[in-house]
Amino acid sequence: MIDAHHHVWDLSVRDQDWITGPELAPLRRNFGVEDLPAAASGVTATVLVQTITVPEETPEFLALAEAHDLIAAVVGWTDLTAPSAADDLDALRAVPGGRYLRGIRHQVQGEADPRWLCREDVRRGLAAVGRAGLVYELLTLPHQLPAAIETAAALPDLAFVLDHCSKPPVASGVLEPWATLVRELAARPNVTCKLSGLLTEADWDGWTAGDLRPYVDVVLEAFGPERVMFGSDWPVCLLAAPYESVLETTRSLTAHLSEAEREEVFGGVAARVYGIA
Repeated sequence: MIDAHHHVWDLSVRDQDWITGPELAPLRRNFGVEDLPAAASGVTATVLVQTITVPEETPEFLALAEAHDLIAAVVGWTDLTAPSAADDLDALRAVPGGRYLRGIRHQVQGEADPRWLCREDVRRGLAAVGRAGLVYELLTLPHQLPAAIETAAALPDLAFVLDHCSKPPVASGVLEPWATLVRELAARPNVTCKLSGLLTEADWDGWTAGDLRPYVDVVLEAFGPERVMFGSDWPVCLLAAPYESVLETTRSLTAHLSEAEREEVFGGVAARVYGIA
């Protein structure tokens, strides 16, 4: 079983400036690989994903992957808008643990321009990601999905992964226009989706599996189990539930799938996308 999405950070090395306000206070501490309760839950491999847009973080994560058998792949960050993006990717693959670099992500959700993904300099950087044989992870909000759809169509040779189902408004129970846009994105064969991050879009204190089910059903119907992968989004998930609850809830929401389909969601898709043996 593969957890396709988790984070770590050490506040003594670098601040996580997005952890602000009393509601995020539970996250304002260090979280290391040794704190991740994945192995105890039957997870045999994980994908470590970037948290902030600084170049120093990715080499650190690659070194962690070299040191910890549990981490089988790293999704890092580089400045896609830099003219040197291709060379920067080559440099990352040359550092210790560089063989674990399997993808690049940028916090598009924080960009004011809803069409940031369509910028010429960004597209140039994305093309470099594709040429390097890496995947690109879409961290978007629902209103940014149209640009993601256009970009996935414009770069058919680049494999895209949609993080956190593009953060639908689970707490409100509203499905549209998110559902229609997700279906349109899923029509692109070069896009897969992580079944992750939904709990923290729900009511942290009062969520139920039933609140998540309509969104999970849309994703499974749109992408099919062969293009959906489980991710815990630990430790961010701790705002709403412990690791074990995230895993069990995802299992309950996919219980109607066949055994072969569940194997895809909980390991097969991530293994193919990230080249995990």
